[in-house]
Formats: sequence, C-alpha cells, structure tokens
Amino acid sequence: MPKLVIAQNRDADQLLSDSPLALLIGLVLDQQITLEKAFLAPLLLRQRLGRELDASYIASLDPGELENIFSEKPALHRFPAAMAKRVQEVCRVVADKYGNDAIQIWQNAKGGAELLNRIKDLPGFGAMKAKIFVALLGKQLGVDVPGWREASEPFGEPGSFRSIADITDMDSLAKVREFKTEMKATSKAHK
Repeated sequence: MPKLVIAQNRDADQLLSDSPLALLIGLVLDQQITLEKAFLAPLLLRQRLGRELDASYIASLDPGELENIFSEKPALHRFPAAMAKRVQEVCRVVADKYGNDAIQIWQNAKGGAELLNRIKDLPGFGAMKAKIFVALLGKQLGVDVPGWREASEPFGEPGSFRSIADITDMDSLAKVREFKTEMKATSKAHK
C-alpha cells in the first residue's frame, strides 16, 4: 500500500498504510474527534491488545473488555463505549463476510457503485463517509474500479481539498481544514 499521512504520526500512518483493517477502524472512529486522534487510535488499540489488529479476534472479544480497552487513558474516542461497540460490529462484518480480510471489501468490487454500497453497508458508514472512503481508496491507494470518481462525488474530484482523501502532507491537511471551516460557517449561516 502507498504511504498515508492522515494521522500525522509516523508510526500510526505506517500502520494505516500497512493494515487495511487499521484504516477501516480509523474511518469508523473519524467522527466528533480530530482526525489525527481518530487515525492514531488503531495504533493505540494494537498496543493495548498486545498483538496485530485482527478482525476475528476483535469481534470475539467480550464487549466489556473491548470497552475497557477503548476507555483506558487516553480514551480512544470521545465516546469509548459506543465506538468500541461500533468497531466490534465492523470487525464482525469483516470476519464473517470478507474472510477476515478488510481489503476484500474493495479489492474485488466491479465498479464504483458496488464499492460504495459495500462500504455503506458497514456499521457506522453513512453516505458521506462511504463516499470519502471510496475517494481515499481511489486517490491514494490505487483502487481503480470503473466509476469510483462518480460514486465518490464530490470527494473524488481531482485537485480538491474536501476530506481525508486529499491529505498527503501538512499543506493539504491545512487546506482540508480550511474547507471544512468554510463549510461549517456556510451551514450555520443558512440555519
């Protein structure tokens, strides 16, 4: 996999680049916290588990045990109990439906619409998050299924700075943040 720089932490970004499951977990957690914290969390989870991330293993953990792991200081998320449950649900889908290999979610998709639907079917992935993930897969990870740009609109647009799909360095991170700030201001103005 190409080198991602989403977490802005060398070890966390290396894990995201090497482990499709870590990337998927980071995306699950990317809500209501900073993106750096969301994408650092898979590394912390791996450290707390004392082993490589494995969907079957995480799915099989006692829910209370996983919640405790998520709640250890620093908590892996602002809402550790809810996110532990969500991550466990996603891991269960990866284990049961995709042969315990997260890359299978996108590796065999025949087109952008199928890829988008596979991702939207995952627990915690609404339409926008699914589109962002499709854009990330296409823009940075070389997942070149026909129609991925259309399926990920507007996030697949070349040269845009709308989401994590566009973060390749500190400058692009700043541009994505600027775009999100403008969008929030526009949204507030229309309320």
